[in-house]
Amino acid sequence: MEASVPTANTPSLPESVLNHIPDTTISKTALSLAYTNLPLPIFHHSLRVFLLAKHLITVENTTTSHYLRHPDLDLLFIACIFHDMGACDLHNGSQRFEVEGADAASLHLHSHGISEETCHQVWTAIALHTSPGIAERISPLARIVRQAVLMDFGAPLRDVFEARGYCTEIEVALPRLDVEKCLGDVVVGQAVKVPGKAPAVSWPNALLKAHLRDPEWEGVNPEFFGEEKPGRGL
Repeated sequence: MEASVPTANTPSLPESVLNHIPDTTISKTALSLAYTNLPLPIFHHSLRVFLLAKHLITVENTTTSHYLRHPDLDLLFIACIFHDMGACDLHNGSQRFEVEGADAASLHLHSHGISEETCHQVWTAIALHTSPGIAERISPLARIVRQAVLMDFGAPLRDVFEARGYCTEIEVALPRLDVEKCLGDVVVGQAVKVPGKAPAVSWPNALLKAHLRDPEWEGVNPEFFGEEKPGRGL
C-alpha cells in the first residue's frame, strides 16, 4: 500500500485514505493542523470518522449526498477532522473540549472566507457530537458526525450501515492505537486542571467522576461508553 511522502506538517498516509480527502487548501490545511496538534490515536480516529461519515452518506442515499461533493465535502471533512481538536494542547481553553474544537473549526473556516451561517453548521455538529438525542436531530451534518463517531467506537450502527468490513479495512490503514484510553485520559486530564471543562450532566463530567472514584485505574475510563456496554457508543 503506497503512502504519501510526509513534510514537516503533513502526515504519511496510505493512498486509500488520501484519495478521500478533498484536494483543497481549506481541507489540506485542516489536515496539517490536526496532524501537527492531535495525539496520533485521536488523529487516526478523526480520519476514520470522516471515512465512516462518507460511507454512511453513501449507504443511506438521501438528501445528505451533497456532503460528498464540493464545496460541502470540505465542510464534512473539517467537521470530522476537528471534532476532537479540543483534546489538543493548542485548543485546551476554558470551555469543554467539544466547544473548543467547534471554535477551532469555526476559526479555520472563517479564515478561508466561509460564511457565518455555514461556519455555524460545522460548529453545531462538533459541539454536540457527544450529546445523544440532540445531535441526531438538530441538523443533518450533526447527525452524520455523531453517527460516524459512534460507528468508530463499535456501535450497532456498524450493522445498520453495513460497515463492519469497512471498519476493519480502515483500521488497518489507520490503526486504533488505544484511542479510547487516549481520548478519555486527555479529557479527564483537562478537567482535573479546569473543572469547568466538565459541566454537570456532560460526557466529560462522567469521565471526571469515574476518575475521581478510582484515580489509580489504568485502563479505559469506565464511563467512556456512558451507561452502555463497551462497543455500544458514547
